[in-house]
Amino acid sequence: MAKLNQIIAVEKSVKSRSYADITEAHHNVQKQALLSGISRTYQPKDEEGEQLPPESTRVQIGAEEILRFTSANMTRLFDVTATKDWANCEARADVMVDGQVLIAGVPVSYLLFLEKQLTDLHTFVKKLPVLDAAESWVHDPSTDSWKTEPVRTNRTKKVPRNHVKAEATEKHPAQVEVYYEDVTVGTWTTTKFSGALPAERVNALAARVEKLAHAVKFAREEANNHEVTDRRVGEDVFGYLFA
Repeated sequence: MAKLNQIIAVEKSVKSRSYADITEAHHNVQKQALLSGISRTYQPKDEEGEQLPPESTRVQIGAEEILRFTSANMTRLFDVTATKDWANCEARADVMVDGQVLIAGVPVSYLLFLEKQLTDLHTFVKKLPVLDAAESWVHDPSTDSWKTEPVRTNRTKKVPRNHVKAEATEKHPAQVEVYYEDVTVGTWTTTKFSGALPAERVNALAARVEKLAHAVKFAREEANNHEVTDRRVGEDVFGYLFA
């Protein structure tokens, strides 16, 4: 008895060949010259007249022949596809993660859906924002975000100062140079906040998605090992259509 994965493999080649053959048959049946024939003989008016050989052209294809060919050709495709689709309704497998059944009795079509979604989710998770590794972060329950420890920095202001280069004398005024000095006038206390995630959390999420994706693929392979029952629907269909 065939397996579902074998029927899936066969269906593609059967479909390709059937479509090619039906396309060729469709084109041939449109060619009037292939459907037409003629037979004619010549008889002179009297015995002394010119004798001409008979002429004939055979009918090369017949519409009924094309119908029989199409029926036989498409019946195989109808049967293989029916066998696959009926089996897909019956083939199921459990999705197992760490030895535990996460989803029981999953049909093949849903396993294929899960594979696609998990591929997209993996891309989504890997692009989640990660906390800056240059900072030290702690979780803040009050804001449900991450924050750094407060950092104090001084605020300074430039204050002008006078530097006497030469004292005043009776003849000359004092020589004074103005310069600016940074003087602390206050203190900033800064705490950074972030809604990003620790790299460890992102990596753990990605690992979970990958683990489930592998489990789904394994389940799909198991479901595709389901033994199928050959379905014979093509003869009924074309027996009705071309009767």
